[in-house]
Amino acid sequence: MSDRSIHSHGGGVSDGDGGRVVGALVGFVRTLRAAGVGADHERAQNMVRAAAVLGAAEPGDLYWAGRLTLCASPDDLARYDRCFAAYFGGAWPGRAPAVPPTVTITRHTVSADGSQGREAGEAEPMAVAATDAEYLRRRDVAALSAAERAEVHRMLALLRAGRARRTFRRFAPSHRGALDERRTVREALRRGGEIALLRRRAHRERPRAVALLIDVSGSMAPYADTLLRFAHAMVRSEPRATEVFSVGTRLTRLTAEMRHRDAGLAMAAVSAAIPDWSGGTRLGEELKEFLASHHGRGAIVVIASDGWERGDATLLGAQMARLSRLAHRVIWVNPHKGHAGYEPLTAGMRAALPYLDDFVAGHSLAAYEELAGRLADA
Repeated sequence: MSDRSIHSHGGGVSDGDGGRVVGALVGFVRTLRAAGVGADHERAQNMVRAAAVLGAAEPGDLYWAGRLTLCASPDDLARYDRCFAAYFGGAWPGRAPAVPPTVTITRHTVSADGSQGREAGEAEPMAVAATDAEYLRRRDVAALSAAERAEVHRMLALLRAGRARRTFRRFAPSHRGALDERRTVREALRRGGEIALLRRRAHRERPRAVALLIDVSGSMAPYADTLLRFAHAMVRSEPRATEVFSVGTRLTRLTAEMRHRDAGLAMAAVSAAIPDWSGGTRLGEELKEFLASHHGRGAIVVIASDGWERGDATLLGAQMARLSRLAHRVIWVNPHKGHAGYEPLTAGMRAALPYLDDFVAGHSLAAYEELAGRLADA
């Protein structure tokens, strides 16, 4: 998506501010997609065109420009409202925006000979806080202020991620699929030998199970709360196919606490349940306990840790080797991997690296959105 797509439809953004405005709107579309709204490229283009035509000087104009172009079903409307409030700083139609930056929109006219000109005095302020939200998506959560972190947490609560499907050998009745001869014949016998319906069957499918192990040791303190909120968003997306554990000096199952729909209540319950906040890390021992409970078999296992292992790194390596054989996929999330020049030099990371399918960053909202996409595609 580029500035040309705006200029070519009779309205435009001034050259100095065009990239800023378009980048802000594209960031909003990404937020909608993460929340489950099917805002594809064509709809995004339509929103940019509508915003350019309207000028979007008022929050209400921008709200309706997006709602009429990006939403395709009644289910999208509530998600759109939540995302608009979070992304644009609570700027609902009829409400004043929260001191947003000012971007200039300049209208263009097309003369009879087809040339394009600029109307004098037509510059209008476009009140949008979206650039701040896009900036926050890339910021390291450890460097955020309390207010900025709260905004990131609010956007994480809106995250709705898909989940890869697991196909089983057993069949189940289906509207589509192969002909189920036995059920079809039984149905015909019940009707006196007349075949009225063709019964079909397909292999059973379920969401792929995901187990998240979140390191809550002292070295992970700047990231643990945000990672737990990401885990809460995953539980809300697939409550029956997601398990969450904290790891530190002991393994603690947090799945029940994570099932509160409200993120604040869930985090309060999690805080009370974890007995080893900001302690040490014994990943090898805790991974051994995790595998003994058969939680990782056939699942996508996500370990979020910086790899500072205080226990036996050899034990961690042995358990990682075992995990790689049992799990469908092993993903290690290290917040420091998002920093320039990072190298996995800790004993824990060196022991784990040979057995990982993915080694990803976990320091920002954008990194968590990328992780959610991996869980949907794995």
